[in-house]
Amino acid sequence: MKISDFDYELPAELIAQRPTEKRDVCRLMVMDRAKGSIEHKHFYDILDYLNRGDCLILNNSKVLPARLFGEKEGTGAKIEFLLIKRIEGDRWETMVKPGKRLKPGDSVSFGDSFRAEIVDYGSDGTRIVDFKYEGIFMERLEELGKMPLPPYIERESTLEDKDMYQTVYCKEEGSVAAPTAGLHFTDELLKKAEEKGVKLAYVTLHVGIGTFRPVKCENVEDHSMHFEEYFIDEENAALINDTIRKGGRIISVGTTSTRTVESAAYFDEELGRYQVAAGSGNTDIFIYPGYKFKIIEALITNFHLPKSTLLMLISALYDREKILEAYEIAVKEKYRFFSYGDACLII
Repeated sequence: MKISDFDYELPAELIAQRPTEKRDVCRLMVMDRAKGSIEHKHFYDILDYLNRGDCLILNNSKVLPARLFGEKEGTGAKIEFLLIKRIEGDRWETMVKPGKRLKPGDSVSFGDSFRAEIVDYGSDGTRIVDFKYEGIFMERLEELGKMPLPPYIERESTLEDKDMYQTVYCKEEGSVAAPTAGLHFTDELLKKAEEKGVKLAYVTLHVGIGTFRPVKCENVEDHSMHFEEYFIDEENAALINDTIRKGGRIISVGTTSTRTVESAAYFDEELGRYQVAAGSGNTDIFIYPGYKFKIIEALITNFHLPKSTLLMLISALYDREKILEAYEIAVKEKYRFFSYGDACLII
């Protein structure tokens, strides 16, 4: 299977640069696999496709304001940091730009009483840094950091992004990119779903920088995913498993939620089907056509980049050719693409 099998033409003007004014008024393309049909709706119509006894899987990871701008101490050179992952305490793995300027022993200042010391080289050109500061780290990061918008959003982040580039149910800090399918939900829409008898199960997968990295190998099978941390507590695992036992649908909100529950799946011999195990772990699961889903039966997601692992994942759930046909229709109908774009429901 070749990377070119997942390519399509996308006019640059269809890449959404800003969020819609209200989260749930974006457009929704509904792909019905059984009927082979496509419907054009709005996201608030999602309730029409959810049934009593269904369970929505939502990733409650919170995006860090992980982009920092500072100066190299001693030279005043302008330096940009992107925090990738907390290693322990105040030690982080960080992308730096320009990377050649920073080596172990160097320090970068980001303002009053907030600085970083480079302690080692990381993987793929990253740096391992220790932060020195006064006060509480997350409060200082909120004060000084900017939201790490994806590279295809060609503008600086604003105060609006600190709200709109988070889901309304975000809770656990740790992501450097939003689980964007969830951006369309409002508190009111989630409440209406619950009133209809739909269960809401929350899982956590901290989205890493790998979500922006392109697939570079020609053969899909040769690609390796970066590890990401996930967690499912006992209560939410039980909620998911109870839904499965009672015959309800498991509907994933986003590819990160999908990867989480598929990574946590185990075969229950007594039940005769897969269940979800509570607990934490690191996953590098790579889902592409040929993969047999164990938990997920339907998916709410955004429109993804050409040749991306996310496009491969949804092509595994449906049919690659059908997905590409739907994307052609989305382009023709001028849907908005990527993180701040429109949504689709695959049922």
